[in-house]
Amino acid sequence: MHCFSAWAQSALAAFCLAWLASGTAVAQDPNASAAQAAAHDWLALVERGDAQASWSAAGQKFQAAMPVSGWADALEKMRTPLGAVKYRTIVKTDFRKSFPGAPEGDYALIIYTTSYENKAVGSETLTLEHEPDGMWRVVGYSIR
Repeated sequence: MHCFSAWAQSALAAFCLAWLASGTAVAQDPNASAAQAAAHDWLALVERGDAQASWSAAGQKFQAAMPVSGWADALEKMRTPLGAVKYRTIVKTDFRKSFPGAPEGDYALIIYTTSYENKAVGSETLTLEHEPDGMWRVVGYSIR
């Protein structure tokens, strides 16, 4: 026994095709996708508590601002009390040419809403720079 009539099946098929076609019309900016992927990969290192790997994967400005030992201390103080991440959702991705105190460049600001084991709702802000080798790398990180 069929649940849908032939008309309902064709209407559903047409709707699905239209929905799929509309997805390509609103595809995300490849620049935003690349910056978000770099942020995601870096945050995975942070989630593991791997200060050395996250520092090494960060941008030149991040590394110049803080030695790996300082980053390890900051990571321990910032993240450990919060517990594991329950979910993280991108709220905004914004591109800028400058930030106060930083030279002109290609920057991405990615803001997340994040829920932790010990903090129901927080936010994380990552600043990434498009470095000369063409890669997006984290140059700033804050948790609220």
